[in-house]
Amino acid sequence: MVSPSAPIKLFSWGRNSYGQLGLNLGYGNTLSPVQVGALTTWASISCGNDFASAIKTTGELFTWGKNDTYGQLGLGDIINRSSPVQVGTLTTWSKVACGKLHTLAIKTTGALWSWGSGAAGRLGKGNATNYSSPVQVGALNTWATAAAGGSHSLAIKTTGELFSWGYNNFGQIGLGDTTFRNSPVQVGSLTTWAKVACGRYHTAAVKTTGELFTWGKNSVGQLGKGNTTDLSAPVQVGTLTTWARVACGAYHTVAVKTTGEMFAWGKGLNGELGVGNTTYYSSPVQIGSLTTWASVTGGYAHSLAIKNTGELFAWGIGSFGRLGKGNTISYSSPVQVGALTTWQEVSTGGTGAHTIARTI
Repeated sequence: MVSPSAPIKLFSWGRNSYGQLGLNLGYGNTLSPVQVGALTTWASISCGNDFASAIKTTGELFTWGKNDTYGQLGLGDIINRSSPVQVGTLTTWSKVACGKLHTLAIKTTGALWSWGSGAAGRLGKGNATNYSSPVQVGALNTWATAAAGGSHSLAIKTTGELFSWGYNNFGQIGLGDTTFRNSPVQVGSLTTWAKVACGRYHTAAVKTTGELFTWGKNSVGQLGKGNTTDLSAPVQVGTLTTWARVACGAYHTVAVKTTGEMFAWGKGLNGELGVGNTTYYSSPVQIGSLTTWASVTGGYAHSLAIKNTGELFAWGIGSFGRLGKGNTISYSSPVQVGALTTWQEVSTGGTGAHTIARTI
């Protein structure tokens, strides 16, 4: 257990074409983890497509990277940034989630805000307008967590209801059809949703009772249902009730059980499933035999995970140095990133090629 007062540093690596590493070092790629600034008070992080966000322990929200056209950094303009810049002056931000071209954030009061590209209604504002500064989504103050995908969004309330909105050509918002929504709509009637993750065009969620559900595009088996049929409403993956965490890459899914095993499925072309080959799997396949995995994140064609002993591992395509291994080699099985055993959180954009992580 990390002390609440322990210093938490922020590191980044991978593609840096728009300053998304936050290192203020121009736009060269970085092949290994490099510390972002000197601050040691980072509490929460999220990667989008060529941009990133982070929240400090004191509640300030910072963003950096690509910002042209859509204002996905929330800074009131469309100028790229190569180092972290504070969004407004508020000190009440709690959680942040970055999609391909938009951002969602929740305040300590439970209010949900969004900004960036409004195409297909992904900001939940009842329109398709772009916003370059945070705008509140509705008037509710009961949001607990949120996830942003390629062009769709989902959020869970403190009372366990799941809501979705945005692009829906493949049923990824889970409402039983392929109609776009530009405001939050409840997914079913359950009040037992705990966690949700978005890929480019698919979604996965875990219930408080440990069941795992998926829906949306399934062209390469990313829903884990043993086929490649799209689903427009949540369908359970298998019968297990021991799922703890789930992460979606662009076209693959990775999940960790309460007992520490890790499984993956979907597109495996670049080794992003971590099972030692480049095969596609339409049902969950265990990654190795370890029972010590704690958390996981999925990128465009790669994945990273942290063990409960604090080591960080990566696998998949290695271009741009996104795996943090000091090279551009691809790996089809997990390989450790450096030698630290103090990693706390890792995030890599589901449509991007860079990574940020927090460590003591």
